[in-house]
Amino acid sequence: MQFIHPKARIGANVTIEHFAYIDEDVEIGDNSWVGPHTTILKGTKIGQNCKIFPGAVVGAVPQDLKFNGEESVLVIEDNVTIRECCTLNRGTSSSMMTKVGSGTLLMAYVHVAHDCYIGKNCIIANNVNLAGHITIGDFVVLGGVTAVHQFVKIGDHVIVGGGSLVRKDIPPYVKAAREPLSYVGVNSIGLTRRGFNREQINAIHEIYRILFVKHRNVKNAIVEIEAKIPFSDYKDKILSFVKDADRGLMKGYKQA
Repeated sequence: MQFIHPKARIGANVTIEHFAYIDEDVEIGDNSWVGPHTTILKGTKIGQNCKIFPGAVVGAVPQDLKFNGEESVLVIEDNVTIRECCTLNRGTSSSMMTKVGSGTLLMAYVHVAHDCYIGKNCIIANNVNLAGHITIGDFVVLGGVTAVHQFVKIGDHVIVGGGSLVRKDIPPYVKAAREPLSYVGVNSIGLTRRGFNREQINAIHEIYRILFVKHRNVKNAIVEIEAKIPFSDYKDKILSFVKDADRGLMKGYKQA
């Protein structure tokens, strides 16, 4: 049998398997599935059509010594899959929220720490560890056994190779790998799958050739990009990200 707190709010057609534990102040949306031996704790808000597999601990208090019992939340949007033994912590007073965007897949043993924001349609592979206050954009793929430092930002449509140590910010549309983590090209395959045309992808290549391949310092690269590359939404997004990269950017291209 399972335990469901009487103050939990469970939607229609939700399946909760044996030995699951559902705490008070938990919301689970319609048509979701909660596997056996799953723990969902206070302050967790789960959307519709979600799947949470055995051994996951969802909504635990932050592993942060500054946490003082704030009434923070963990928000999981619609169509999210959380595989076996993942651990997701709710927020602290910094933002009061940890959030996982719709359509995202967290594979087995992923850890999502307090105050993280994961965008929509991401794939976070097995054994990825996210420290606190990390921001991840939409359509991001993190390879298995990747560790991401606290306060790092990762832009939209990024793919990071497995086993990476992510200590610096990664701007949108790129592939990142090697040690120390470096630019290894534009995520052309991912962008093509998501409707970017060849002209757009070539323009993104040119922006990153200036920023990462020509070995300009960031300030001079920004000046050259602004002068030489025609305006576009993706140019604006890249430059805005680069200018706001508080932890600094990952390294530019280098020979293997």
